[in-house]
Amino acid sequence: MPKYAYCGRLSVVVPVKNEQDNVEPLVREIVAALSGTAEFEIIYVNDGSTDQTQTVLDGLKTELPMLRAICHRASCGQSQAVTTGVRAARYEWIATLDGDGQNDPADIPALLAKLSEPEQPDNLELLAGWRTRRNDTFLRRLSSKVANGVRSRMLKDSTPDTGCGLKVFARETFLRLPNFDHIHRFLPALVIRGGGAVVSVPVNHRSRERGTSKYGLHNRLWVGIVDLFGVAWLQRRVRLPQIEPGSDL
Repeated sequence: MPKYAYCGRLSVVVPVKNEQDNVEPLVREIVAALSGTAEFEIIYVNDGSTDQTQTVLDGLKTELPMLRAICHRASCGQSQAVTTGVRAARYEWIATLDGDGQNDPADIPALLAKLSEPEQPDNLELLAGWRTRRNDTFLRRLSSKVANGVRSRMLKDSTPDTGCGLKVFARETFLRLPNFDHIHRFLPALVIRGGGAVVSVPVNHRSRERGTSKYGLHNRLWVGIVDLFGVAWLQRRVRLPQIEPGSDL
């Protein structure tokens, strides 16, 4: 029996910073994708935006009761925004999406369906979106390929695309993980370190239509080098006990 059974309830966490033009289209896509398939809430974490992101969210909340908005007074980064949302979530399973509209909410039901497939491992705790066909600039595709290749060789996390913002995972699993800046880039390795299984699922990837990207070669690759060595150190220090059958747990 799966360690964390999916019971049809989902919290969707979306970190955003200065995405005023993307908020409403993406919220409505999430509602359309999940209506009738799950009991769900949508938690937007506004990470210190200086545009009208919060105003748009406040206006949508009057129409959409499943929408919640949490605002950081100052920007703390994407990982902390995700952590804030997961901690505030009411349900046992979490889906995360980037707030720029490049992840397709229509893929969420397909990821949730994977949780119920009998061939999946009982310790499945993370489904990672895999952008098999990227709709990005050449520089972003190159930086992502380099970063994924370096990370995969060092951490051996068997995940071809950890940079995809579309993920589904058990809330309890996430809250057990060590928390640090840029943790969202290393979730598969950390879940495996804790004894959980990770499955990558091909998902759609769309070009950005509104706003500007917050990431480039510098903060996709070089900024994470220190974290990469830190996660590798954590992997070497873990000891997972093997419990004897019949033990009183």
